[in-house]
Parts: sequence; structure tokens; C-alpha cells
Amino acid sequence: MMPKSKYLITLFATLFLLLLGIQGYFMYKTYQVKEREIYRTVHEKITHYTDQLEDLGGIKNRTDDTIQKILIDYHDKKISKKDFLDYFNKNRKENEARLNQYVDNSFKKEGYKIAAKIEYTSIVYLPDGSNLIDRPLVLYETSNKVVKPKISNTGTWETTSKFSSKDGEPSKKESFLVKSNTGFEVLNIKTIIFKELALLTICCAAILASVLLMYIFTVKNLARQQKHVEVLHTVVDNISHEFKTPIATLKIASKALKKEWNPETLPLIDRQISRLESLMLQLDKDETSEETPPIQPNDWNYFVQDIAFTYPETDFEFISQVSEELPFDKNLMETIIKNLCGNSVKYGASHVKVDISAISQHLKIEVSDNGCGIEKSELTHIFEKFYRIQSNNIHNTKGLGLGLYFVKNIVTKYHGSIDVSSRLNSGTTFKISIPYEN
Repeated sequence: MMPKSKYLITLFATLFLLLLGIQGYFMYKTYQVKEREIYRTVHEKITHYTDQLEDLGGIKNRTDDTIQKILIDYHDKKISKKDFLDYFNKNRKENEARLNQYVDNSFKKEGYKIAAKIEYTSIVYLPDGSNLIDRPLVLYETSNKVVKPKISNTGTWETTSKFSSKDGEPSKKESFLVKSNTGFEVLNIKTIIFKELALLTICCAAILASVLLMYIFTVKNLARQQKHVEVLHTVVDNISHEFKTPIATLKIASKALKKEWNPETLPLIDRQISRLESLMLQLDKDETSEETPPIQPNDWNYFVQDIAFTYPETDFEFISQVSEELPFDKNLMETIIKNLCGNSVKYGASHVKVDISAISQHLKIEVSDNGCGIEKSELTHIFEKFYRIQSNNIHNTKGLGLGLYFVKNIVTKYHGSIDVSSRLNSGTTFKISIPYEN
């Protein structure tokens, strides 16, 4: 279940990121489309007007010959560079106000903040190929300065005039090749587009958030159901494992009664029946049920007696220094003793020693045996669920690998500690310490 859940979470995360990327891509493309539409509108409205201004300086009441004469005089060095530039600066100031007014009025309704700039990039005197300007000459620019023009119109044209010589010489042909550039920029275009796409962005975000929330809810619900299933499996595993010992004991007691009468057999049967009834009650037990009565001093002895009866071939030695009742669940303490002792018998112990004591409000349980022992590499795994010690990759004993797992869980429940030491072919010792309060 868990690996599948991890795969599903990874798959969803991948698909969600892919969906997020697709949404982001389409939002970006929508942004570009809106940007092109706005610039197309701006371009169509002001291009014709700027073309008129650009036409060789756009000078009010000027003639082409006047402009041509200025260019020729500057080329022939009859006027200085300063006079040449002042000529265009003067006319730029005269016409920039009209340009600003036109732009502001044209896009006042849309709220566009427009920046435009018209400049000559080169003025080449064709007869000798010389360029009159060494850097772009700004003809007109709006009060909003162009930073990064999004649309640039370039133009190239040739202007030619003939002038007669004063000395009666043939007329002279003067030609210039002019290149210009007109740049546009909508300075607040991001704000405008984001306002227009606000509803679409909110809808996309809401859809993505809804999908994510639904998935989180589904995962949480799945985890909750999975936890319930795991708890149910743990309970079933626990009960099925715990049924084995009393059933085996009852079988042996039944055989003993068939052979001969023994007055100790009937109390043993009663104890095992009580244990089976207690295990059955756990199936119906809920978290609000009352706690079980505390364990009595004699109960420890009965635990060892019952396990010794089940395994008559094994010698059990029991030492108890407990003389008072302790605030522990009797069934859980019986599980600890019988699981540890049963584990010793399964792994070849002929002698098992159980030592119980209560010191400084700590219950001490020590179970040692002379079995085959446990390899050091196995010690870190013996408390894992379903783990069973192997020899040459072959399980030598029957079982589900749950006994020590349950022992560890019980000790952890009571905030205790468990320590194990072992030597191969010499035996194993389990030491448990559980705190309690009177």
C-alpha cells in the first residue's frame, strides 16, 4: 500500500506541475497576444501622424529646398555643426508639444502611457558617400522617454535637388540618402494587460487550488483509511499470534488428562480459557474501555508454569522478587513472558531463566537461555515486524516473526527500554526495564 501511495503522490505531483506549466505557458501566450494587439492599435493610430513629422524634419512652413539647402550647406561646411543641430532642435521643440498632445488625446480613454521617438540614423551625401551625422539625430520625442522600444519602423529614402551655379556653370545635382527610425513603447503595458487578464488569472488559480485541495483531502482520507487498516491488521496479527500459546497448552492439558488425573491440570486449563476469553474481548475493546486490573505477584509464577507445561522438554527456572501488585496490564505482561520464553525454546534452548524484580519503581524482567544465540548483524532487526532470524537464507523455525515485535511495542507503550545481548552457541539474554508509579 505504502509504495503505491508514494508512486501516486509522485505521479500527481508530476502531473500537477505539468498542468501548472501548461497554465503558465498559456497565460504567457495570452499575455503576448494582448501585448501585440495593444501595440498594433497604438501603431495604427500614431504612425500616420509621425510619418508627417518625420518627413525631412517636419518643419512648419518649410520647403524641401530649404531642408536640402541646410544639408548641402552643412556638407560644404558653410554652417557649423552647432548651427546644423540647432536648426533641428528648434523645430523639434516647436512640434513636440503637438506630438504630446496628439498622443495623450488619442489614448486617454484606453489609459495607455505612450512613449515615441523619431530619429535620423544616417544622412548620406550620395556623390561622395559621406555621412553627415555620426550618431542618431533625434527629431521628436514625447515627454515620456522611450526605454526599450517594442515596435520600430525604419525608413529609407533619397532626396535630390538641382542648384544653378552663380558663375553661369551648369546646374549641380545634390542627392542625399536618409535613413530614419521611429520607436514606440507603451510604458504601462504590463499593468494594463494584468488588469485585463485578472479574471482569467483568478479563475486559473482557483481551478489549480481546487484540484490541489481535493487531492490533499483525498490523500488525507486515504492515509486515515490506511491507518485503520494497519491497526486492524496489527490487532488480527496480535490475536492470531497470541491464540497459539493457550491453544497449544490446552491441547497438551487435554492429552495429559486422557492419560492420568492431575489436580494441577484443571487450574491450568481455567487460566488458558480465561486468556482466550481475554483475547476475544480485545477484538471488541475500544479506546474508552476501562483498564484491566493490575497484575498480582502470583500471576508471574502462573505465566512461567503455563509455558513450562507447554514445553516439558525445556527446563524453566523462575526467580521473582515481586511481592506487590503492579499497575500493568496482566495480558500484556503475560505476552512479554511467554513470547520471550517461547522464542528461547524455538531457537534451541534447553534451559530458560526468568528473573522478575521491582526496584526503584522500575519493573525489571530478565529472560536468559542457553540456545543457539543470535548473530550480531541480526540484533538490529529482531524487533521488526515479520522479521525472522535466518540461517543460510532458510528459516529454521516456524512462526510469523511477530513475537519480539509485540514485546517491543508493549515495552514502548509503557515508556520502557529493552536490551538484548547474545553470543552464538552460548545463549541470549533480554533485559527489560519499565517505569511505573504506585
